[in-house]
Amino acid sequence: MIEKVSSFITESLTRLGYKITPFSVQSPNRPELGDIASNVALTLAKELKMSPMVIAETIIADIQDTDENFFSEIHAANPGFINFRINPDYYYSQLKSIFTESDSWGKNDSGNGKRALVEFVSANPTGPLTVGHGRGAVLGDCVSSILDWNGFDVQREYYFNNAGRQMKMLGLSVYNRYLQICGQEIDFPEDYYQGDYIKDIAATISEEIGSANIGQPEASIFRDSAEKLIFDDIKKTLKDIHLVFDSFFNEKELYDNGSIQKILDDLKALDLIYSKDNATWFKGTTVGREADKVLVKSTGEPTYRLPDMAYHREKIERGYDKIVDVFGADHADAYPDVLAVLDALDNDTTKIEVLIHQFVTIYQDGEQVKMSTRKANFISLDQLIEDVGADVVRYFFIMRGMNTHLNFDLNLARDHSDMNPVFYLQYAHARVCSIMARAKAIEIEPDLETSLDILTKDIELRLIRKLLDFPVIVRKSAISLEPQSIATYLQETASIFHKFYAHERVISDDAELTAARMVLIAAFRIVIFNGLTLLGLSAPEKM
Repeated sequence: MIEKVSSFITESLTRLGYKITPFSVQSPNRPELGDIASNVALTLAKELKMSPMVIAETIIADIQDTDENFFSEIHAANPGFINFRINPDYYYSQLKSIFTESDSWGKNDSGNGKRALVEFVSANPTGPLTVGHGRGAVLGDCVSSILDWNGFDVQREYYFNNAGRQMKMLGLSVYNRYLQICGQEIDFPEDYYQGDYIKDIAATISEEIGSANIGQPEASIFRDSAEKLIFDDIKKTLKDIHLVFDSFFNEKELYDNGSIQKILDDLKALDLIYSKDNATWFKGTTVGREADKVLVKSTGEPTYRLPDMAYHREKIERGYDKIVDVFGADHADAYPDVLAVLDALDNDTTKIEVLIHQFVTIYQDGEQVKMSTRKANFISLDQLIEDVGADVVRYFFIMRGMNTHLNFDLNLARDHSDMNPVFYLQYAHARVCSIMARAKAIEIEPDLETSLDILTKDIELRLIRKLLDFPVIVRKSAISLEPQSIATYLQETASIFHKFYAHERVISDDAELTAARMVLIAAFRIVIFNGLTLLGLSAPEKM
């Protein structure tokens, strides 16, 4: 509807010979003013050197001359807004189209089958996923679904490193716990991986080999077993929040196939690296970065920027049309360096979009839950899922913009009333299912042949208008890649429905009105179901 009104305005500006400048078209804050409002006249006033009200009246007259009953009323309001009221007949016809498309309502082919790669989580197999990883996981999954709903061919990818210092430290951590299980008294180093999961892995190994590997701290069984067990646990955790990856990419491949060395060779050929203090530096300042950055440490160990550069070049070479990275805030300083190198090496970085999500803080009883990753004193994602459920975890991670810090309120998350926003949505779906079940029991079902012009109450028309906005919201979300726009829309839609339910009866002695309202609530159920599905949430029929 918003897009259709925008089209009317744009066509009018063209006919009038006015310059098409950016303007807004949106639902007004006060519904009594109209269904849609636009500031187009205000944006043109300076350019045309005319009163906004005069411009507004001119545009209104032009649209009314060409409109074929799409609008029931158009009027100007000071200081120059144009308010549109849509003919209810349009709403009624479109409401029935929701039934026609059903589970496909909201989907479109704007992506035109273009290949999209979304990388997210990408935690190394050194410990359980944290709530921070969880936020990235859910956001990445929702971004993938948004692109899928907009007609992209989407690949979900997990990038990880199972080599290097952190894996060596993991193996030594397990070995030291293994020694303790074998009866040796040792001081466990503070910089080793802490937590009961290390003890559990060591116990598993001890059951398998006994004391056979005492005195062999570098034995591969400690690292390899830890990696497998931890990665298996990571995959299970992701599955528990309704997430399955299409592919896993190991950083080690970039070393094995020479991709990392090629980055260095290509940068050297362009005189963009130099040696200093036995380390290899990238000339970041030469390509517009604020500082030069170390790519290879004096120890010969690459910094994580270097394999990231090789990995992103590899992504581009795979031929994806769109590449999306969902990173935590700890990547905010690094990814511009990665893109700068790729640009310098003549790679098309316009395909790459980096989304940064902020940290998560857990609150309980109004107090922050103190956490330390080094000491393994933190709430794991597993624990959070077990505590409040996968649906709650997913929704809470996406209900705020990813660029804002998230305060996760455990008390609210545990609340099973409609104060909990995810239950508020699911209650709405379950409530509709209950009404439709009661109606079916007395042989009343939604019928597309039903006349809907009896739906004239303001709350009914507001609900219809909101339902028709869903495809527009889905299309816009593919541009912003912000899943919370879907969540916000669903909350607003459910709110209108709950108000409707509180004041109006669906099943009544008025057969005509009952039939029309059955169509309305059935359309609402489809929209809520599709929205919940898009966000990876369940849509219970009973609660």
